[in-house]
Amino acid sequence: MHVHNTYTGRKEPFQPLNPERVTMYVCGPTVYSYAHIGNARPAVVFDVLARVLRRRYPGVLYARNITDIDDKINKAAADQGVEIGVITSKFAAAYHEDLEAIGVLPPDFEPRVTEHLPQIIAMVQRLIDHGHAYEAQGHVLFHTRSYADYGKLSKRDPEQLLAGARVEVAPYKKDAGDFVLWKPSTPEQPGWDSPWGRGRPGWHIECSAMSEALLGDTLDIHAGGHDLIFPHHENEIAQSTCAHGGKTYARYWMHNGFLTVNSEKMAKSVGNVLLVRQLLEQAPGEAIRLALLSGHYRQPLDWNDEVIAEARKKLDRLYGTLRELADVAPAAGEGAPQAFVEALEDDLNTPMALAELFALSHAANKSDDAAEKARIKAQLVEAGKLIGLLQQDPAAWFGWAPKGEGQLTPEAIEARLAQRAEARRNRDWAGSDRIRDELKARGVLVEDGKDGQRWRYA
Repeated sequence: MHVHNTYTGRKEPFQPLNPERVTMYVCGPTVYSYAHIGNARPAVVFDVLARVLRRRYPGVLYARNITDIDDKINKAAADQGVEIGVITSKFAAAYHEDLEAIGVLPPDFEPRVTEHLPQIIAMVQRLIDHGHAYEAQGHVLFHTRSYADYGKLSKRDPEQLLAGARVEVAPYKKDAGDFVLWKPSTPEQPGWDSPWGRGRPGWHIECSAMSEALLGDTLDIHAGGHDLIFPHHENEIAQSTCAHGGKTYARYWMHNGFLTVNSEKMAKSVGNVLLVRQLLEQAPGEAIRLALLSGHYRQPLDWNDEVIAEARKKLDRLYGTLRELADVAPAAGEGAPQAFVEALEDDLNTPMALAELFALSHAANKSDDAAEKARIKAQLVEAGKLIGLLQQDPAAWFGWAPKGEGQLTPEAIEARLAQRAEARRNRDWAGSDRIRDELKARGVLVEDGKDGQRWRYA
């Protein structure tokens, strides 16, 4: 198995520190609003990675955090006149619902910042004791000059980073690039007691403390979106390495590429933020998942009107094959095809893996051999399981309908198709076409096959 390591800038053989205990930490959401499609990409990508790892290694420990202390959360709570827990509980539950709808399995651990304040405070104190952090006017800051390898993950010159840090330079900082580990809270802000006064943690220290508490000092894989490389992951490396006496913090760093919408950066100011739950009203979750996996995870992905439509067509083909094989018992003992597995183990090459799925589908549609069909069906289902696709009954896939008033029920559709069948028996081709066109206008596509009429929502 090979993965691309952001830290070294090259694809490397994946060799865990302990094959019996493979550890992976992925940065999760800050829960102050609903998840958008950009939030969903790392969740889906690294869900596939966890599945692939579990196929090869018996003990995989996967942690994906929830950030529930943040200034945006504080603002949302203040605007609504509620405690921050009201905001975070609502949007964490929504996040779970959205991820379940697109086939993302729960991680082994889902730590929350509010549950790890003692560990965060202890790590900050350790950094002070080791000379890597200092207290100033109620703040505790990490001194970036104390870590010689600062900037190596993001491939940035540390002197340039320190000179041009994109933060407000407070007078109490020793260097412009020093970042906050702990900051004071005003009386109206949420806060926790600490040796430096009532306050709250900085963003970066949270993941370092939570990953240490659950997975240990050294991670096999740390992953997240490309936008987290700097400053978040760069700062995590600095503070964790220094807190752990120089131990390697993460042996492999993996980052998924940016997601744009119609070739533009997704932003509230542009008005193009696409929420996962809004997309789920327009398309099946499995189509959204396939769309997110259609490109290589490290490459940028542009989300446009054609992306989901194309994903649905592809899944129609795959589920169409499984529907044709409905009466075929899958061959016992068959797993995912080797070429499919090799594609995923080659730095999660999902486009190549999907090509193998379609090659299987094509072979099944051409075959007249019962044993070959049984083998292919088993391989399709097992390969789908590894990538999080093709696990529902084909009838459920083709019966999906978007939410909305005026949607024809399956019973109403079947009644109209019975009338159409009668028209065809009477050679009333015009009547048959009229019913088909009426159904199409109501969002129902009808297909005529050797086994009769089939339908699906458009």
